[in-house]
Amino acid sequence: MEQARTAATVLVDMLVARGVDRAFCVPGESYIALLDALHGHPALDLVTCRHEGGAGFMAVADARLTGRPGVVLVSRGPGACNAAIALHTAEQDAVPLILIIGQVEQRDLRRRAFQEIDYGAMFGSIAKWVGEASHADQVPELVARAWSMATQGVPGPVVLSLPEDVLAAPCPAPALPATNPAAAALPPAEAERLADLLRRSERPILLAGHGLDVAGGREALLAFAERWQLPVAVSFRRQDLFPNRHPLYAGDLGLRNPDEQRQAFAEADLLLALGSRLTDITTQGYSWPVPGQRLVHVCADPRFLGWHFPAEMAVAGAASGVLEAMAGQVPSFPATRTAWLERLRALQDADSRIAAASCPDGLPFSRIAQIVGECAPADAIVTLDAGTFAAPFYRKLAWMPPQRLLAPISGAMGFGVPAAVAAALRHLDRTVICAVGDGGVLMTGQEMAVAVARGAAMKMLISDNGSYASIRIHQERSHPGRVSGTSLANPDLGAWAASFGVPVLHVRDEGDLPALATALRAPGPMVAVVRTSLQAVLPAAARRNLPEAAGSP
Repeated sequence: MEQARTAATVLVDMLVARGVDRAFCVPGESYIALLDALHGHPALDLVTCRHEGGAGFMAVADARLTGRPGVVLVSRGPGACNAAIALHTAEQDAVPLILIIGQVEQRDLRRRAFQEIDYGAMFGSIAKWVGEASHADQVPELVARAWSMATQGVPGPVVLSLPEDVLAAPCPAPALPATNPAAAALPPAEAERLADLLRRSERPILLAGHGLDVAGGREALLAFAERWQLPVAVSFRRQDLFPNRHPLYAGDLGLRNPDEQRQAFAEADLLLALGSRLTDITTQGYSWPVPGQRLVHVCADPRFLGWHFPAEMAVAGAASGVLEAMAGQVPSFPATRTAWLERLRALQDADSRIAAASCPDGLPFSRIAQIVGECAPADAIVTLDAGTFAAPFYRKLAWMPPQRLLAPISGAMGFGVPAAVAAALRHLDRTVICAVGDGGVLMTGQEMAVAVARGAAMKMLISDNGSYASIRIHQERSHPGRVSGTSLANPDLGAWAASFGVPVLHVRDEGDLPALATALRAPGPMVAVVRTSLQAVLPAAARRNLPEAAGSP
């Protein structure tokens, strides 16, 4: 006998029709009808995770890789609270995410029921939209709206609150088909205007942002930069948008760019910001572009245009659409631009060198990053957690598409391992490497169990220095010698990693690096626990009082 068509089944059908083939969850009784609708579904894989934060991070990473909204299912109250970090990450990272929460029964809404939260009030400042159903017939419309809000303009997170009795109720309302609005084209007159600015510019910079992290975006960016001979800088933690070994690569805009590079960028006579919101880190604390620099700002959401930096041209549209519109323009540029390109590239080359260092308390993690750069295949996916150990991956390695770098623009600790799990599940044929600190790995490292259970190989590199080192650095600068709250007493991380049933390698000094290189090149999963130098990253004044062995045994 055929089961009645419920709101839950309509929801699943609409997601599948829009291309969703995977969702991440921690199960809860408040959406038991949705779990039933997913039972044995032939087209939608349900990944059961160990923590809602991990499930949310997996959905964010999966969305980065597919270009479709990541979908995460959680229970009301505690489950939604645990998933909040993923919403914030998706907002900061401009990633489409749909958080579906099983809510209390409709009759109990706004009555302070067990585990009830008003999600509009809770998530209103970080989600693009929050919707809540009061009866089953609303569900198709809410799902369609959630999808549109997550994907249109600057992508971001949305929340869908569905009471458990509404999910289980019959839903005679039809599923709504997907609508894909055509991107607005840049008018020919505006394309000619932009072309004229580029032709006359002696010292331009093209700033590539999240809007080019789309299918075909990297290829279009490379072709446009080469055609117009434009130096390309990438926005915060978007190194994989442009081949870093290319002569036109001018570096990234990060937490603290070298003074010489900042000075050079300030001398540009034109900044073309493509698909960037021009947020604080990318603009070096809202200090660049400097007053008087000409700015062309392209962003899919007009809310981010003109509110801080006045633009000579402000285009509310997709970066890829602007590149398409420029195809008919004939490029030219002053002969003096060649010296500008060479200057920017020389500054980037100087900043990318890894200095030799020997530390008594362990290996500088820059050496580990260097080994990854040497061993990672041409299509490797590298995920990074937040922490000072990740710094050399951003500025010292040469990222070359189709390699992918998945790092939290939001700076969220705990992102690295779940992101690697999602990447390994999505691309079983590609090498996935995760670098994570001893702080972040014990936040969400348990998600390694999901990869092992699914047979998805990932390689984890743990920086073990017994410290929340990024915070310790700030602490030593602001309050020298007054260490408070930043030291870690770690368990045996090797034994912890071995409990997942994967090979474990201990890296204590330079003599262990050949074995690490071999393990990175070999197929299959592995975990390397690296005795990492804290001394190598602390301010010089703080090193004198540092014990020789800061990491765990």
